[in-house]
Amino acid sequence: MKAKIFFRIALFCLLAMHPTSASAVEPSEVIKLWPGDAPGEKIKLAEERDVTKPTDRIVADKPVLRIGNVSKPTLSIYRPRNNIGTTVLVFPGGAYNIVAADIEGSEVCEWLNALGMTAVLLKYRVPRREGLEKHFAPLQDAQRAISLVRHRAAELRIDPQRIGVIGFSAGGHLAAALSTSSGRRVYPRIDEADTANCRPDFALLIYPAYLTLTNNLTQLSGEVAVTTNHPPTFLAMTQDDGQHVENVLSYFLALQQAKIPSELHVYPTGGHGYGLRRTESISATWPDRAADWFRARGLLSRK
Repeated sequence: MKAKIFFRIALFCLLAMHPTSASAVEPSEVIKLWPGDAPGEKIKLAEERDVTKPTDRIVADKPVLRIGNVSKPTLSIYRPRNNIGTTVLVFPGGAYNIVAADIEGSEVCEWLNALGMTAVLLKYRVPRREGLEKHFAPLQDAQRAISLVRHRAAELRIDPQRIGVIGFSAGGHLAAALSTSSGRRVYPRIDEADTANCRPDFALLIYPAYLTLTNNLTQLSGEVAVTTNHPPTFLAMTQDDGQHVENVLSYFLALQQAKIPSELHVYPTGGHGYGLRRTESISATWPDRAADWFRARGLLSRK
C-alpha cells in the first residue's frame, strides 16, 4: 500500500511539472455566468481552489483536476477551427461537491472541437448548498448557461437550434434535470438573456448518477422525470459502475415510453469516472459511438 501511494505521489509531481500532460486546448473566452452574485448566494465560501491531493485516484496514468468552493460560476468558450455551428455545453461531475475540471471538462471540450463543435464548459457552484437540494444551485447555473449561450448565438456564430449538453456522473444528473425542467426556470429573470429558451436540443448522459431513487433503482427521481418534451438523448454506462447501471436502464425505459429518440450503450466493465481517457476497457470506446450518434442526427454537418 505504501509503495502504491508513493507511486501516485511521484506520478502526480511528475505530471505537474509537465503541463503538456493536460489538455492543450485553451478557452478563447471565459465569462461570468451571472452579472452579480448568483441567485440565493448568502454564505461566503472559502476561496475557490484546486483541491486535488496526491493520493487521489488517477485515471489512465494522469491525475484528475478537482476544483472546490465555486461561488462565482463561469462559462469557458472553446471554439473549433472548423465551426459547423453545433454547440455542446459540458457539465463535469464531482458528486456536487467538486468539479472534475479536466477529465470531464477541458478534455471533453478538446474532443468536441475536433468534431467541429463549439464547446462551452460550465463551472457550476459547488459544494452542495445547505438547506437546498443537491442540484438546485447547479441547475440554476445550467439554465442560465444555456439561455446565455443561445442569447449570444449570433455573436458566437452558432446555430441556436443545435445547442445540446453532455454531462458526466453528477453532471449527467444535471443534464437530465435540465432536460426535465426546461419549461420552468428555477430563478427569477435577471436580464434579456433569460428570455432565451433553456431547453437543450439534445443531451448526452455519460455514467450519470442519482437518476433513480436510492431505495428503488427502477423508479426515477422526481427532478429527472421524463416528459414528451425531452430532447433526443444518448446514454452510456458500465454494468460494474458503483453508481448502478439501473440509472441509465430506468431512464432509457422512460424515454422509450415517451417516444423520445434515444440510444443506450451498456458495457460490461469499466467502472466510473473515466471521461474520455483511453483505457483497455471497451467502455473507453463510448466517444466513438457518441460521434456516430452526432453524425446520424446531422449534428456534424453544416446546415
